[in-house]
Formats: sequence, C-alpha cells, structure tokens
Amino acid sequence: MNVTVPEPDMTPAILWERAIAMRRLLRDQQDEADERGAYSPEVHAAFLKAGFYRVTQPRMFGGYEFELRTNYRLIVEVSRGHPGAGWCLSLGGSHAYVVGSHWPERAQRELFGSDGHFIAPHRPAAMGTLKPVDGGYLLNGQWNYCSGIPYATHLLCGATVEGSPAARQVVVPRSAFEIVDDWGGDRTLGMRASGSNSAVVREAFVPEHMAVQLDWLAARPDGMEAGTPGTRLHGNPMYLGRMMGPYHCSLVSVVVGAAWAALDEFETMMTRNRSLADPNLLWADHPDYLRPFGLALSMTEAAETVLYGVADKYMDLCRRWERDRTPISVEDNLRLWALAQQAGGLARQAVELLFQNSLSAPTKKGSRLARYFGDVAMYGSHVSSLQNNQATFVARAHFGRPTGFRGL
Repeated sequence: MNVTVPEPDMTPAILWERAIAMRRLLRDQQDEADERGAYSPEVHAAFLKAGFYRVTQPRMFGGYEFELRTNYRLIVEVSRGHPGAGWCLSLGGSHAYVVGSHWPERAQRELFGSDGHFIAPHRPAAMGTLKPVDGGYLLNGQWNYCSGIPYATHLLCGATVEGSPAARQVVVPRSAFEIVDDWGGDRTLGMRASGSNSAVVREAFVPEHMAVQLDWLAARPDGMEAGTPGTRLHGNPMYLGRMMGPYHCSLVSVVVGAAWAALDEFETMMTRNRSLADPNLLWADHPDYLRPFGLALSMTEAAETVLYGVADKYMDLCRRWERDRTPISVEDNLRLWALAQQAGGLARQAVELLFQNSLSAPTKKGSRLARYFGDVAMYGSHVSSLQNNQATFVARAHFGRPTGFRGL
C-alpha cells in the first residue's frame, strides 16, 4: 500500500512562499537556536506542517517528488532567515532522495512507514563496524558531524564489514542511536544551529536489506544499464542517485542563503549609518559602501544561478540516461561537484566582502553579520568545498587518468 501525500496539490511556489513567510521567525530565534545547537521545536513543527521534509521524497511514500532544484531554492530561502537552521534542514531533510534511489523496495516501505515521516542525516564515512550475524549485521560506532540529527527519525551512516575491505551504508532508527551533546553554543566558529551532533550506535541490529553498497560516482558494469532500485520502483530518472553534485549543492544552497541574508543586513546598515569620510552622507550615498554592496549582490546572484544550473545539468544527465542509457560518468559527477564549488565560493566571498566593509560594530557576539561570516567560514573549511583538491580530480578524469578519489 502506498502512503497518502499530505497535500496532493502542493507546488514548488507554495513551498518557497512558506519559507519566505518564516524568515522573521527564523531571524528572531537566531541567538537561541545557535545556543541550543538546532532550530526550536516550534520551527521544526512549522517545517513539518509546511512539508519541507518531503520535497524530494518519492510520491509513492508520501513525498512530493519534486526535482532537486526545488529543494535547493527552498533551502536558500530558509537559510536567508538563518543559515545554521538551513544547514540543519538541508542535511536532515534531503536524504529521502538517497534512500529512494538506492535502497530496495522492502527497505523503503519500512523506512518511510505508514505516514511518510522521514528525517535522516547521512554520515557516509565508515566510522563504524558491521559484524555479520544471521539476517544482517550488528552495528557499532560513533559518527561526528551528523548535521540535522536533533529531529531525525533515522541515521544513515557508513561502516566496514568485519573481515572484509567492503564498506556498507546502513540505516538505523532513532531508537538505535544516542545523540551526543557536543554541538551548539561556542563550540564552533559557525553553523552553531546546524544540529551537527555526533551519534553513537552500540550493538544495533541492521537487517541485510538495510545495508547497501553505494556506487557514488561511477556505474558498476552491471549497474547503470539496469538503473537503480529507485528508477525501477518510481520510474523517475532523478533516482539514479549520482550524488556528488547534488550532495555538494545541499551545502551550497545554505551558503547562497547566507549571502542573501548578509546583503539584507548590510542594506539595513546602508540606510542607517553615515560615512566616516563624509558624515553628511549615508553609506547608501557613498561609493566606499555602494561598491562592495554592488559586487556582493552580483556575486550572490551569480552563485544562485550556478547552483540551479548544477541541478538542471544533473537532471539533463538523468534524462539522457532515460532516453538511451548513456551512463553518467566519473567525469560528469566530478564536474558537477566542482561547478557547485564555484557557486559556494562566490557566495562565501560575497559574505566576506560585506563583513570586511562593515567596520567593527558587527564583529560583536550576537551580530547577524558576524554570524553569517562564521557560518560561511565553516563551509569554506568543509572537506568537500576545497576547490584545488577537486580541480585535480576533474582534470585527471578528463585525461583518462585514475583520479585517486576513493580508488577510482
């Protein structure tokens, strides 16, 4: 039996309008959310009611099955209210698409359940171990940076099988993991409301059908022609689940939202503050402040355009596969990832430019501009945002050399 979609006539525009309407609430709660380490139960309830966790979830299981571009736009709008909250939502609410792509039908029916309520961070690094037992495995381990976990129904995580070099990605329910109190407050420079706590699992049973060997970048010889469990079950090429470009976009959408938030804050300062060089002039009338605002505005618009372009390119590749079974290559995947990095870099630089031109007052604790600066700094240090590293992988793939990335 399929799961009923809560609002069958939902459209992307309705989702975006709801996110924009929540901007004031998100901004009003920024301080407390940063201290808590995640957005409030009130905001979580609003996200649930608005359908924000179901955007790319298969319609068969109570989701809206919109394309990834729709979700990225949603995260941009939420992050414009509070980037940390946007990161928590993005990394907790975007992995129904991954499950819908790669887990078998039996697993999907169990995971989405009778009501389709599914929230799960994905920590793919193999930080745990799987001990083979009858019918499955016993999972043990601890995974850090499980962004989005405070309101999670499940956890997706990577683990190695004892006695084998193979790694599996597994899903466990909320009852199987403990959330560590290691996020929020002054523990990190930024993204304090991202809910990036660690999770601990001890002796949790994982049925065999809940453990999959994900093909991240390249199709296995027996894999791409037949598609994935998701393409066969849902008939939607989006569920090919080539994840490196889409995964990075789930981060970049937050940074683009942070850039818009910084522009909003700087614009307020432009119409309130007077120039030190000429106290008769507001910032909005002085070139020393007009220039960085104009540059940051164009950089942010460019970053958002590239972000949605990556989403469109991904869907073009998926539809090409649907037409003639042309595989999405390693180079295709790496280039999508690198293109998304360019968008993230532009948005981060826009925030930094505004912060550097705002003088010293916004450096104080509680300043929104300081918050956004710290948030994008956290993105800039993320391993998947390092453009120089990625450029090498892209070039090696282009020239037919082994990339060195995860053994490829």
